[in-house]
Amino acid sequence: QVHLVESGGGLVQAGGSLRLSCAASGRTFKRYYMGWFRQAPGKEREFVAAISLSGGTTYYADSVKGRFTISRDNAKETAYLQMNTLKGEDTAVYYCAAAVSGNLYVGTTYDYWGQGTQVTVSS
Repeated sequence: QVHLVESGGGLVQAGGSLRLSCAASGRTFKRYYMGWFRQAPGKEREFVAAISLSGGTTYYADSVKGRFTISRDNAKETAYLQMNTLKGEDTAVYYCAAAVSGNLYVGTTYDYWGQGTQVTVSS
């Protein structure tokens, strides 16, 4: 079982940056693909980014490609989401999630979820 805790959210001006962290418990972190999703008020949860077991392959939603970077440190059992050039439409609660396998773009693939961290971008 994996327990995930996000941190790093906050209020930032448009054009600014934030780095989210997702700390995992247990010794099996390296066995899980990691993903980031977000949910804005009144909207459905959407895929943001995902990363392979080793970190060698990454996947991004078109809306964040070129601005966000997902990474992981298996030794620290932590995943990260570096967010640059933030826009108002990036305002949402961001969740990290862990999956054994499957379609990483789909939320139902993931087995474990964090509690979320709020990101608010002011224009």
